[in-house]
Order: sequence, then structure tokens, then C-alpha cells
Amino acid sequence: MGVAVASRTASLRAPALVGAGGVALAAALLLRDPDQPGAWPRCPFLALTGVPCPGCGGLRAVHDLMTGDVVAALSSNAWAVLTAVLCVGTYAAWLASRVGAPRADRWWGGRAGACATAWLSAHATVVAAVWAAGLVVFGVLRLLPPLSVLRP
Repeated sequence: MGVAVASRTASLRAPALVGAGGVALAAALLLRDPDQPGAWPRCPFLALTGVPCPGCGGLRAVHDLMTGDVVAALSSNAWAVLTAVLCVGTYAAWLASRVGAPRADRWWGGRAGACATAWLSAHATVVAAVWAAGLVVFGVLRLLPPLSVLRP
């Protein structure tokens, strides 16, 4: 095995492991429908307070996305839908940067995956803080009567 092949294999190890984990979680959600009672444990926050946490409905939302029902997914948890889309997009950019994706390079006129990955790496703390703040705001807004349509 040449040095280039060994280097490529090493650079794909982390994306392959993360991808395998994502596939395993997706398979678990497809095999155990969150809409069925008892398929998944109840949210501890909901069980203790009777109030849905910002993540409540997230499993149903992702399951609905994977089965193609976008409206039901948004109804279950719009923030989870946004998070899933962002995670898949970030993963695709990361994978493209490791593979070298010549098609993506032609499409965007440069190393699109590498640029997106570099930007996310440089701003990871800010991105995480904005996402967490958005989650909290979403959780509070969905409790307000005029926005009760956002509740799971």
C-alpha cells in the first residue's frame, strides 16, 4: 500500500466512523417507530415537569424526515428538522473535504467542502453557542399560547 493510499485511508477513518454511527442511529429510528407507545423512553424533563423540553418530538421529527413526511417532521419538532439538515450538510462538507470531491469542486468553483469545514472548525464555538441559544429560544417560544402549533 502506497503512502498516498495510506494517507487517504487515515483521512477517511473519522468520517467513516461518524457515518456508521449515523446509519446505526437512523436504522434504530426506522426499526422502532417513536410514534408507537413504549418504543423509546419518555423524556425525563417532560415526565418530571409535564412541560415539553425543546428536544421533545425530535425522535419523531427525524423518523418522519427519514420516511419522507416533512410536514409531520416540522409539526413534531421544527428545531430538530433544522438541526438534522445542518448536521447532514456539515457531514457532507466534511466528507467532501476528505475525499476531494472533484464534482463539488467544479460545481462551486473551488474546494467547497474544505472551505466549509475550515470555516466550521474556526467558528465551532460560535456555531454551537448560536445553535444552543436558538434551541432555548425555540423551547420557550413553543410554550407560548400563540405559538402552541410548535408543540409536539
